[in-house]
Amino acid sequence: MNVAYIVITAYIGGMATNQNTQPWAVTALPDLTGRSAVVTGANSGLGLATVEALAGAGAHVVLAVRDPRRGESAAATVNGSVEVRRLDLADLASIREFAAAWHGDLDLLINNAGVMNIPEARTKDGFEMQFGTNHLGHFALTNLLLPHITDRVVTVSSGAHRMPGNPVIRFDNLDLTGEYKPMTAYSQSKLANLLFTLELQRRLGAAGSPVRALAAHPGWAATNLQGHDASAARRLFMALGNRLIAQDNKAGALPTLYAAVQDLPGASYVGPNGLFEMRGAPALVGRSDAASDPAAARRLWSVSEELTGVSFPELAAAARV
Repeated sequence: MNVAYIVITAYIGGMATNQNTQPWAVTALPDLTGRSAVVTGANSGLGLATVEALAGAGAHVVLAVRDPRRGESAAATVNGSVEVRRLDLADLASIREFAAAWHGDLDLLINNAGVMNIPEARTKDGFEMQFGTNHLGHFALTNLLLPHITDRVVTVSSGAHRMPGNPVIRFDNLDLTGEYKPMTAYSQSKLANLLFTLELQRRLGAAGSPVRALAAHPGWAATNLQGHDASAARRLFMALGNRLIAQDNKAGALPTLYAAVQDLPGASYVGPNGLFEMRGAPALVGRSDAASDPAAARRLWSVSEELTGVSFPELAAAARV
Protein backbone atom coordinates (compact mmCIF):
# COMPACT_ATOMS: atom_id res chain seq x y z
CA MET A 1 0.00 0.00 0.00
CA ASN A 2 1.54 3.34 -0.99
CA VAL A 3 1.50 6.49 1.11
CA ALA A 4 -1.01 8.29 -1.13
CA TYR A 5 -3.53 5.47 -0.68
CA ILE A 6 -3.09 5.58 3.08
CA VAL A 7 -3.47 9.37 3.17
CA ILE A 8 -6.73 9.32 1.23
CA THR A 9 -8.36 6.44 3.10
CA ALA A 10 -7.15 7.57 6.51
CA TYR A 11 -8.33 11.14 6.01
CA ILE A 12 -11.76 10.13 4.80
CA GLY A 13 -12.11 7.43 7.43
CA GLY A 14 -10.94 9.77 10.16
CA MET A 15 -13.51 12.41 9.33
CA ALA A 16 -16.58 10.18 9.25
CA THR A 17 -18.34 7.78 11.59
CA ASN A 18 -21.65 5.96 11.46
CA GLN A 19 -24.01 8.24 13.36
CA ASN A 20 -26.77 5.62 13.43
CA THR A 21 -24.85 3.39 15.82
CA GLN A 22 -25.10 4.09 19.52
CA PRO A 23 -21.49 4.49 20.69
CA TRP A 24 -20.15 1.88 23.08
CA ALA A 25 -17.83 3.28 25.73
CA VAL A 26 -15.58 1.91 28.44
CA THR A 27 -18.28 2.84 30.96
CA ALA A 28 -20.31 -0.04 29.51
CA LEU A 29 -17.85 -2.62 30.84
CA PRO A 30 -19.54 -4.99 33.29
CA ASP A 31 -18.26 -5.61 36.80
CA LEU A 32 -15.20 -7.84 36.34
CA THR A 33 -14.45 -8.37 40.02
CA GLY A 34 -13.01 -11.84 40.58
CA ARG A 35 -11.98 -12.29 36.95
CA SER A 36 -8.42 -12.52 35.64
CA ALA A 37 -6.83 -11.37 32.41
CA VAL A 38 -3.47 -11.42 30.64
CA VAL A 39 -2.66 -8.60 28.23
CA THR A 40 0.47 -8.94 26.10
CA GLY A 41 2.42 -5.83 25.16
CA ALA A 42 0.81 -4.05 28.08
CA ASN A 43 3.39 -1.46 29.09
CA SER A 44 2.20 1.25 26.66
CA GLY A 45 -0.25 2.16 23.92
CA LEU A 46 -3.31 0.05 23.30
CA GLY A 47 -2.14 -2.61 25.73
CA LEU A 48 -1.87 -0.24 28.65
CA ALA A 49 -5.24 1.35 27.80
CA THR A 50 -6.75 -2.13 27.80
CA VAL A 51 -5.18 -2.92 31.18
CA GLU A 52 -6.47 0.34 32.66
CA ALA A 53 -10.02 -0.40 31.52
CA LEU A 54 -10.09 -4.02 32.70
CA ALA A 55 -8.48 -3.25 36.05
CA GLY A 56 -10.80 -0.28 36.47
CA ALA A 57 -13.75 -2.65 36.07
CA GLY A 58 -12.41 -4.90 38.83
CA ALA A 59 -10.38 -7.56 37.01
CA HIS A 60 -6.95 -8.71 38.13
CA VAL A 61 -4.73 -8.02 35.13
CA VAL A 62 -1.29 -9.42 34.35
CA LEU A 63 0.87 -7.16 32.21
CA ALA A 64 2.86 -9.60 30.04
CA VAL A 65 5.83 -7.54 28.87
CA ARG A 66 9.30 -8.01 27.43
CA ASP A 67 10.89 -5.46 29.76
CA PRO A 68 9.68 -5.89 33.39
CA ARG A 69 11.11 -2.51 34.44
CA ARG A 70 9.00 -0.69 31.89
CA GLY A 71 6.10 -2.90 32.85
CA GLU A 72 6.43 -1.96 36.52
CA SER A 73 6.51 1.72 35.60
CA ALA A 74 3.32 1.28 33.58
CA ALA A 75 1.63 -0.78 36.28
CA ALA A 76 2.31 1.97 38.81
CA THR A 77 0.01 4.26 36.81
CA VAL A 78 -2.95 1.86 36.88
CA ASN A 79 -5.70 1.97 39.48
CA GLY A 80 -6.69 -1.58 40.31
CA SER A 81 -5.26 -5.05 40.80
CA VAL A 82 -2.33 -5.62 38.45
CA GLU A 83 0.97 -7.47 38.32
CA VAL A 84 3.86 -7.69 35.87
CA ARG A 85 5.34 -10.85 34.37
CA ARG A 86 8.08 -11.14 31.78
CA LEU A 87 7.13 -12.43 28.31
CA ASP A 88 9.15 -12.13 25.11
CA LEU A 89 6.97 -13.23 22.19
CA ALA A 90 10.05 -13.38 19.97
CA ASP A 91 11.48 -16.18 22.11
CA LEU A 92 9.70 -19.53 22.39
CA ALA A 93 11.65 -20.37 25.56
CA SER A 94 10.28 -17.22 27.23
CA ILE A 95 6.75 -18.12 26.12
CA ARG A 96 7.06 -21.63 27.57
CA GLU A 97 8.43 -20.23 30.83
CA PHE A 98 5.55 -17.77 31.13
CA ALA A 99 2.92 -20.45 30.49
CA ALA A 100 4.55 -23.00 32.79
CA ALA A 101 4.42 -20.51 35.66
CA TRP A 102 0.67 -19.97 35.29
CA HIS A 103 -1.52 -21.66 37.89
CA GLY A 104 -5.27 -21.59 38.23
CA ASP A 105 -7.96 -20.26 35.92
CA LEU A 106 -7.47 -17.47 33.39
CA ASP A 107 -10.69 -15.86 32.21
CA LEU A 108 -9.33 -13.71 29.41
CA LEU A 109 -6.23 -13.74 27.22
CA ILE A 110 -5.71 -10.65 25.08
CA ASN A 111 -3.07 -11.12 22.40
CA ASN A 112 -2.26 -7.45 21.89
CA ALA A 113 1.53 -7.17 21.49
CA GLY A 114 3.06 -6.64 18.08
CA VAL A 115 5.70 -5.04 15.93
CA MET A 116 4.94 -3.08 12.78
CA ASN A 117 6.78 -2.29 9.56
CA ILE A 118 10.23 -2.84 11.03
CA PRO A 119 13.47 -3.50 9.13
CA GLU A 120 14.12 -7.16 8.34
CA ALA A 121 15.03 -9.06 11.49
CA ARG A 122 14.70 -12.51 13.08
CA THR A 123 13.32 -13.80 16.35
CA LYS A 124 15.53 -15.80 18.69
CA ASP A 125 14.21 -18.94 17.01
CA GLY A 126 15.00 -17.68 13.51
CA PHE A 127 11.56 -16.60 12.30
CA GLU A 128 10.91 -13.36 10.43
CA MET A 129 10.30 -10.94 13.27
CA GLN A 130 6.82 -9.65 12.42
CA PHE A 131 5.35 -13.06 11.57
CA GLY A 132 7.24 -14.66 14.47
CA THR A 133 6.14 -12.12 17.07
CA ASN A 134 2.67 -11.14 15.92
CA HIS A 135 1.48 -14.60 14.96
CA LEU A 136 3.75 -17.47 16.02
CA GLY A 137 4.41 -16.04 19.48
CA HIS A 138 0.73 -15.62 20.21
CA PHE A 139 -0.08 -18.98 18.64
CA ALA A 140 2.31 -20.72 21.05
CA LEU A 141 1.20 -18.66 24.06
CA THR A 142 -2.49 -19.29 23.46
CA ASN A 143 -2.16 -23.05 23.07
CA LEU A 144 0.09 -23.35 26.11
CA LEU A 145 -2.32 -21.33 28.27
CA LEU A 146 -5.49 -22.86 26.86
CA PRO A 147 -5.85 -25.48 29.62
CA HIS A 148 -6.37 -22.55 32.02
CA ILE A 149 -8.60 -20.30 29.90
CA THR A 150 -12.26 -20.23 30.89
CA ASP A 151 -13.88 -17.52 28.78
CA ARG A 152 -12.20 -16.19 25.65
CA VAL A 153 -9.14 -15.30 23.63
CA VAL A 154 -9.05 -11.93 21.85
CA THR A 155 -6.33 -11.41 19.25
CA VAL A 156 -5.57 -7.94 17.91
CA SER A 157 -5.31 -7.86 14.12
CA SER A 158 -5.35 -4.87 11.76
CA GLY A 159 -7.07 -3.44 8.73
CA ALA A 160 -3.65 -3.94 7.15
CA HIS A 161 -4.56 -7.62 6.70
CA ARG A 162 -6.30 -6.60 3.46
CA MET A 163 -3.53 -4.44 1.99
CA PRO A 164 -3.27 -4.59 -1.82
CA GLY A 165 -0.54 -6.88 -3.08
CA ASN A 166 -0.61 -9.27 -0.13
CA PRO A 167 -3.88 -11.20 -0.46
CA VAL A 168 -2.74 -14.56 0.94
CA ILE A 169 -0.28 -16.19 3.34
CA ARG A 170 3.02 -16.87 1.59
CA PHE A 171 3.30 -20.51 2.56
CA ASP A 172 6.15 -20.96 0.07
CA ASN A 173 8.20 -18.25 1.77
CA LEU A 174 6.77 -17.26 5.16
CA ASP A 175 9.93 -15.38 6.10
CA LEU A 176 9.84 -13.48 2.77
CA THR A 177 13.50 -14.36 2.30
CA GLY A 178 14.97 -12.40 -0.59
CA GLU A 179 11.80 -10.35 -1.06
CA TYR A 180 11.24 -8.76 2.32
CA LYS A 181 9.15 -5.60 2.50
CA PRO A 182 8.20 -4.26 5.94
CA MET A 183 4.56 -3.54 5.13
CA THR A 184 4.10 -6.84 3.30
CA ALA A 185 5.46 -8.72 6.30
CA TYR A 186 3.21 -6.80 8.67
CA SER A 187 0.15 -7.40 6.50
CA GLN A 188 0.89 -11.14 6.36
CA SER A 189 1.23 -11.32 10.15
CA LYS A 190 -2.12 -9.56 10.65
CA LEU A 191 -3.81 -11.85 8.14
CA ALA A 192 -2.35 -14.76 10.10
CA ASN A 193 -3.97 -13.37 13.29
CA LEU A 194 -7.40 -13.65 11.69
CA LEU A 195 -6.82 -17.10 10.25
CA PHE A 196 -5.53 -18.24 13.64
CA THR A 197 -8.71 -16.95 15.30
CA LEU A 198 -10.86 -18.73 12.72
CA GLU A 199 -9.17 -22.10 13.19
CA LEU A 200 -8.91 -21.76 16.97
CA GLN A 201 -12.66 -21.22 17.16
CA ARG A 202 -13.29 -24.23 14.93
CA ARG A 203 -11.15 -26.42 17.17
CA LEU A 204 -12.75 -25.11 20.35
CA GLY A 205 -16.20 -25.78 18.93
CA ALA A 206 -15.25 -29.29 17.82
CA ALA A 207 -13.94 -30.00 21.33
CA GLY A 208 -17.21 -28.84 22.87
CA SER A 209 -15.51 -25.99 24.69
CA PRO A 210 -17.40 -22.86 25.78
CA VAL A 211 -14.22 -20.80 25.30
CA ARG A 212 -14.49 -18.37 22.40
CA ALA A 213 -11.85 -16.98 20.06
CA LEU A 214 -12.41 -13.47 18.72
CA ALA A 215 -10.38 -10.80 16.94
CA ALA A 216 -10.35 -7.02 16.98
CA HIS A 217 -8.54 -4.13 15.37
CA PRO A 218 -8.12 -0.54 16.62
CA GLY A 219 -8.43 1.37 13.36
CA TRP A 220 -5.84 4.12 13.24
CA ALA A 221 -4.76 4.65 16.83
CA ALA A 222 -2.02 6.99 17.94
CA THR A 223 0.61 4.76 19.55
CA ASN A 224 4.39 4.45 19.54
CA LEU A 225 4.13 1.40 17.27
CA GLN A 226 4.49 3.48 14.12
CA GLY A 227 7.70 5.05 15.42
CA HIS A 228 9.62 1.87 14.59
CA ASP A 229 8.74 1.93 10.88
CA ALA A 230 11.65 1.03 8.60
CA SER A 231 10.92 4.03 6.37
CA ALA A 232 11.75 7.55 7.55
CA ALA A 233 9.13 8.96 5.18
CA ARG A 234 6.45 6.69 6.61
CA ARG A 235 7.51 7.55 10.16
CA LEU A 236 7.02 11.23 9.37
CA PHE A 237 3.67 10.56 7.73
CA MET A 238 2.50 8.36 10.60
CA ALA A 239 3.51 10.98 13.15
CA LEU A 240 1.47 13.56 11.28
CA GLY A 241 -1.47 11.18 10.98
CA ASN A 242 -1.29 10.39 14.69
CA ARG A 243 -1.70 14.09 15.44
CA LEU A 244 -4.40 14.94 12.89
CA ILE A 245 -6.41 11.80 12.19
CA ALA A 246 -5.90 8.97 14.65
CA GLN A 247 -7.95 8.02 17.67
CA ASP A 248 -6.19 8.08 21.02
CA ASN A 249 -5.12 4.90 22.81
CA LYS A 250 -8.27 4.66 24.88
CA ALA A 251 -10.55 4.86 21.84
CA GLY A 252 -8.30 2.46 19.93
CA ALA A 253 -8.62 -0.10 22.74
CA LEU A 254 -12.43 -0.09 22.66
CA PRO A 255 -12.81 -2.77 19.93
CA THR A 256 -10.61 -5.12 21.97
CA LEU A 257 -12.59 -4.44 25.12
CA TYR A 258 -15.87 -4.87 23.26
CA ALA A 259 -14.70 -8.26 21.97
CA ALA A 260 -13.58 -9.18 25.48
CA VAL A 261 -16.91 -8.65 27.25
CA GLN A 262 -19.80 -8.60 24.76
CA ASP A 263 -21.83 -11.73 24.03
CA LEU A 264 -20.55 -12.29 20.48
CA PRO A 265 -20.26 -15.44 18.35
CA GLY A 266 -16.89 -17.12 18.22
CA ALA A 267 -14.58 -15.91 15.42
CA SER A 268 -16.25 -12.47 15.44
CA TYR A 269 -14.12 -9.54 14.29
CA VAL A 270 -14.58 -6.13 15.91
CA GLY A 271 -13.32 -2.76 14.72
CA PRO A 272 -14.29 0.92 14.56
CA ASN A 273 -17.55 1.64 12.75
CA GLY A 274 -16.35 4.72 10.85
CA LEU A 275 -15.66 4.85 7.13
CA PHE A 276 -12.77 2.55 6.21
CA GLU A 277 -12.82 1.44 9.85
CA MET A 278 -10.20 4.02 10.75
CA ARG A 279 -12.01 5.37 13.81
CA GLY A 280 -15.40 5.29 15.50
CA ALA A 281 -17.34 3.19 17.99
CA PRO A 282 -16.66 -0.57 18.16
CA ALA A 283 -18.86 -2.81 16.01
CA LEU A 284 -18.70 -6.08 14.12
CA VAL A 285 -16.73 -5.56 10.90
CA GLY A 286 -15.87 -7.57 7.82
CA ARG A 287 -12.63 -9.18 6.74
CA SER A 288 -11.01 -10.09 3.45
CA ASP A 289 -11.82 -13.29 1.61
CA ALA A 290 -8.29 -14.51 2.39
CA ALA A 291 -8.97 -14.02 6.10
CA SER A 292 -12.15 -16.10 5.82
CA ASP A 293 -10.58 -19.14 4.11
CA PRO A 294 -10.95 -22.23 6.35
CA ALA A 295 -8.52 -24.28 4.28
CA ALA A 296 -5.82 -21.62 4.63
CA ALA A 297 -6.59 -21.39 8.36
CA ARG A 298 -6.10 -25.14 8.81
CA ARG A 299 -2.89 -25.08 6.78
CA LEU A 300 -1.52 -22.15 8.75
CA TRP A 301 -2.31 -23.96 11.98
CA SER A 302 -0.42 -27.07 10.88
CA VAL A 303 2.58 -25.02 9.77
CA SER A 304 2.53 -23.07 13.03
CA GLU A 305 2.53 -26.29 15.04
CA GLU A 306 5.55 -27.53 13.10
CA LEU A 307 7.46 -24.26 13.53
CA THR A 308 6.74 -23.75 17.23
CA GLY A 309 6.46 -27.34 18.45
CA VAL A 310 3.22 -26.35 20.21
CA SER A 311 -0.13 -28.02 19.51
CA PHE A 312 -3.76 -27.58 20.46
CA PRO A 313 -4.17 -29.27 23.86
CA GLU A 314 -6.78 -31.97 23.33
CA LEU A 315 -7.92 -32.21 26.95
CA ALA A 316 -8.04 -28.49 27.69
CA ALA A 317 -11.22 -27.65 25.84
CA ALA A 318 -13.11 -30.75 26.92
CA ALA A 319 -12.26 -30.01 30.55
CA ARG A 320 -14.16 -26.73 30.31
CA VAL A 321 -17.47 -28.26 29.23
